[in-house]
Amino acid sequence: MCQLLGMNSHLPASLTLSFTGFSQRGGLTDHHADGWGIAFFESEAATPDQPGKGVRYFVDKEGASTSPIAKMLRNYPIKSHNVVAHVRKATVGSVSLENCHPFVRELWGRNWVFAHNGDLKNYAPALHGSFRPVGSTDSELAFCWLLQELAKSHVGVPTVEELTLTLTELVPQIAKYGTFNFLLSNGQALWAHASTKLHYVLRQHPFTQVHLKDDDINVDLAIFNSPQDRLAIVVTEPLTTNENWVAMVPGELQVFVDGVIAGCSSSTRTPELVSL
Repeated sequence: MCQLLGMNSHLPASLTLSFTGFSQRGGLTDHHADGWGIAFFESEAATPDQPGKGVRYFVDKEGASTSPIAKMLRNYPIKSHNVVAHVRKATVGSVSLENCHPFVRELWGRNWVFAHNGDLKNYAPALHGSFRPVGSTDSELAFCWLLQELAKSHVGVPTVEELTLTLTELVPQIAKYGTFNFLLSNGQALWAHASTKLHYVLRQHPFTQVHLKDDDINVDLAIFNSPQDRLAIVVTEPLTTNENWVAMVPGELQVFVDGVIAGCSSSTRTPELVSL
């Protein structure tokens, strides 16, 4: 199956370190070589501390470990509040550009980005709105249905908390068809849902040295982060060997805002919530 990588940060942060290890899974340290993609929400220059609506978006049907575009991104740190990345092992849909995750759509004047890991069996929801798949994956179909139902559920622009409550009701309607690990962001927050396997780590001051699992690299995070920085990294399999990665439980929906957990829907875990 595919693998996911996401970041949510209090201040604009670079995902270069995590993406360096993650991209190796696209054909080098793992077999996910059927395309990849990454989307960055970037802030405007006038308000660098506020999450932006604009998305810098790259996809490629070549494996991430050999893609020239991925190589460029490993050497060109882009600062962002929210990032969603994906390396693909094709199970539904051909190896083509239109089937590469993440997928991007507009809703309520904001870009929404979605990436999925898993298979949905016999999934054929009714689409009667403006959200339609371009490619042939079950993943993009699920994304279109989610946005359609979100739009139907709210008259005005909802808060992150309201969106989380609605997603808590909608996600099980898709997850019953199979494996539905996903990352979703609108630039304000990062939602992560685990059907089988997702892990996250929270990084904040004091930052320590980390060792990448997929590349023999040690990095002192204190050199690249200030005391004000804090961020959450979400990934299918842990990226480092010496950090406290937390395994999400099946059926758990987490939302991250400003680099911390802002809400959780789970029958087995109730984290401390922060104000939204």
